Amino acid sequence: MTPVESREPLPERQVALVDLLDRLLSGGVVITGDIVLSIADIDLVRISLRALIVSVSSENRPAVTVQERGND
Repeated sequence: MTPVESREPLPERQVALVDLLDRLLSGGVVITGDIVLSIADIDLVRISLRALIVSVSSENRPAVTVQERGND
């Protein structure tokens, strides 16, 4: 069997910004960056930034009730 080749472009899909953010946050996003402050080619300050952004579903977190906290 030979695969069928299609020369037609795929149709464009409109994706809402909310849907895009939901997809990104469900899997997680890592943002990294470096900032270097220098004078006359001498590095004075170097800052490395890393951020992990994910969504937290409420069903995975244990709930603390008032009764549980009162038993101390």
